[in-house]
Parts: sequence; C-alpha cells; structure tokens
Amino acid sequence: MAAAAAVSADAKLEKLRAETTKLDQISENEKAGFISLVSRYLSGEAEQIEWSKIQTPTDEVVVPYDTLASPPEDLEETKKLLDKLVVLKLNGGLGTTMGCTGPKSVIEVRNGFTFLDLIVIQIESLNKKYGCSVPLLLMNSFNTHDDTQKIVEKYSNSNIEIHTFNQSQYPRIVTEDFLPLPSKGKTGKDGWYPPGHGDVFPSLSNSGKLDILLAQGKEYVFVANSDNLGAIVDIKILNHLINNQNEYCMEVTPKTLADVKGGTLISYEGRVQLLEIAQVPDEHVNEFKSIEKFKIFNTNNLWVNLKAIKRLVEAEALKMEIIPNPKEVDGVKVLQLETAAGAAIRFFDKAIGINVPRSRFLPVKATSDLLLVQSDLYTLVDGFVIRNPARTNPANPSIELGPEFKKVSNFLARFKSIPSIVELDSLKVSGDVWFGSGITLKGKVAITAKSGVKLEIPDGAVLENKDVNGPEDL
Repeated sequence: MAAAAAVSADAKLEKLRAETTKLDQISENEKAGFISLVSRYLSGEAEQIEWSKIQTPTDEVVVPYDTLASPPEDLEETKKLLDKLVVLKLNGGLGTTMGCTGPKSVIEVRNGFTFLDLIVIQIESLNKKYGCSVPLLLMNSFNTHDDTQKIVEKYSNSNIEIHTFNQSQYPRIVTEDFLPLPSKGKTGKDGWYPPGHGDVFPSLSNSGKLDILLAQGKEYVFVANSDNLGAIVDIKILNHLINNQNEYCMEVTPKTLADVKGGTLISYEGRVQLLEIAQVPDEHVNEFKSIEKFKIFNTNNLWVNLKAIKRLVEAEALKMEIIPNPKEVDGVKVLQLETAAGAAIRFFDKAIGINVPRSRFLPVKATSDLLLVQSDLYTLVDGFVIRNPARTNPANPSIELGPEFKKVSNFLARFKSIPSIVELDSLKVSGDVWFGSGITLKGKVAITAKSGVKLEIPDGAVLENKDVNGPEDL
C-alpha cells in the first residue's frame, strides 16, 4: 500500500513539475522553490512532535529582557552597532480584512500618518540622532508591489535608503488533479499566491539584496510585520546579539487569554524550536492553550544574522514546517503551501528568544486595534507610538466591535472623535451604533442597538460600567 502511495506521489510531482516548467510568469528560482516545497509536502516529511520530549526553555534560551546589559552610552559606539543593522518590514499583506484595497501598510493609523510613514519617520530619527545609516527593506508580494513602488516615491528626499523586493510567487494547486491553477487558464492574480513570510530568507537572497547588504558591512536584519506598531529598533537587543554571536533571536512576550493560539518557544532535543498550534496533537491542544504551562508567544519580531541566512539558503537547509492552506477560487478547490519565518529558528546556531515587554507587540489586525492606537491610550513621538502613563492597568482594554465597524471607512464614519479609554476595561458594541465627540468610556461598557434601531451616543457622554440598550439608558 505504502509503495503505491509513493508511486502516486512521484507521479503527481512529475506532472506538476512538467506543467510548472511551462509557466513563463515566474523565474526559474521560483519554480525550483515551489517544486521543492511540494516535494517535501508530498513526502510527508513532517516530523510529529513527541509531546513527552517538550521542555520549557531556560532563561539562557529565552532571555528575560530586563537582564540584558545596557547598550553603550557613547554615541560613536552606538553608531557602530546601528551601522550593522537593516530593518525589514513584511509588506505583502493587503488590508482586505479591514475593507481596504491596497497594501495594509498604507492605512492611516494616527494623526494622518500611515504605518509606512511611521516606520520611515522612526528610522529617520534614528539615523539623524546617531549619524548612522540604517536602511529599510520592504518585502512586498505581487499583490502589493505596484502600489508600494508608487508610495515609496514620496520618501525620495528622506534621510533613509529604501529597498523593495518581492517575495516568491507560486501557483495555486488544483486539489482535484494536483496541477497548477494558472496552467488551466487562470493566469490572473487569482492563480497565484505568496508562500508565507518564511519565504523572506530565499527571497532576500534571490533578489540580490542579501549580497548588497553584506557588501555594505551589514550583519543583522530586524524583521517585523509592517502592522506591528511596537516593532521598533531596540539597541539593547542588537547589542546583546552582537556580543553573544546569536544568529537568530525571536522576540516573545507573555501570553494573555487573547493570545492562546500564538506559537510558543520550546526546547526540543537540545534545540530551541517554535511550536505552533497546528503541530499539537488534538489531545494536548487545551494544554497548549494554557497560559500556565506555555507562558510566552511569538511576536514575529525576529533578528537574524545575514551571513547565517546566506549560508543556510545556499545549503538549502531551511526546511521549515509546511502549513497547508486550502482555499476556493471561483468554486475550484485549491491548495497553497506556506512556511513561517519563526519556524526557521531551529536551523540557526546559538538561536535564542528574548522575553520582551508587551509594548513591543502592538499589531493592528482589525478596527478594534485601530480604536486602541487612535485613542488617548497612546501618543505619537518621533513616529513612535508611546503608551499613556496615565493608564495604570498594564493590559489594554478588550474591545469587540460589531460587523458595522469592520471596514475602516465605516469605523471612521461612526466616530465623530475617538472616545477617551484610559480607564476602560472592556467595550462591546453591536448593532447600528454611532458615537458623538468627546465621549469618555470607563470600566466595563456594553452598547447594543436593537435590530433596526439607530443608537446615537451623544457628545460628551461619560459611560462607566454601563449596559446601554437604548436612549433611555444614557
């Protein structure tokens, strides 16, 4: 039986390879990378995690942030450190979940600034303060490339070198006959997909950017999602990695109940490894979600040595766990295979985690997150989003907004101004609710408009520990 399955897997792969060679929209590198990924998937090489072998990492493996040595106070020494650094933002995502059409990084976050504006301002202030030249790299996907090229032009006079490159473009696989979707006439964007951010390492190399950076004397790349406003350059972390020659560092932060599905770091057979919920046997999923046993999760802020990336990419050694992602395109069931950059940790020497403060993880995935960062909970200083010290609770308020608020345009229309939420614990809004200006929310607030009824919260209202179901409750 196993022999027959192997034959059919080989036959599938050969047919797929033959059709892929005919696709002229992608490079030979992309074709080779795609076939290699599919071949690994079909061979079923995924190792099962043996639950009993999982160990909690020690403080040597996941270093507490507050034990890191202070960086040098001397400006010249700091400049030397920063001149070894490159910042790379993962910019392949579209803002579709928030109702936007272009790259997510151009959504306005605060005071008229987009994610990308803030990133550029931050690096500019760093370069100005220390007289260094930290470049910014944007890894786009074919979905965001054209728009990003146009947007980047507006920074042409800024004190910052900006490079863009594309991650790979792979054909979606038709589930039924295991052939590439574009070879069946789907040659538009729907036929293709970007294979996850694990592709950052080969793409950096294939684009030629890796060799350029190494030639400039760069040593480390700080990789982060473009929508994580907390992912700013940290000299203390950079200093630690250079002094200890760590080839890879993943920033982790303590889990809250909102993060129970996030990947965590474990020690496994003598190496540090990322454990994702998809790898967990069913009978251990609840244990994985427990914040008592697995206390930290991956923020996807990664620091990686550039020479190590070159060594491992050239040796084709980065065989990260494959994430199968089934989709449907115009009624056709397709499969896309992806990898995650965090899973590469186990291939690097002296890899560590650093348990960082929660402030370094401030992603904007939905309009509820946008409400937080646009409110008085934060202020903007030199492009950095800084938390208001008047907020005594270290956790952010939990915010649930109904579908009426899902799109950014609808969200902005429903608030005359963003309420004050410094003393808010939780907010739940459902139905056709509209907010006036100068509103203050405190404690636990739930606002529910009855079906077919428009509920307006008047200007200047103060709601504290209140359930509002109609005008009579205001």
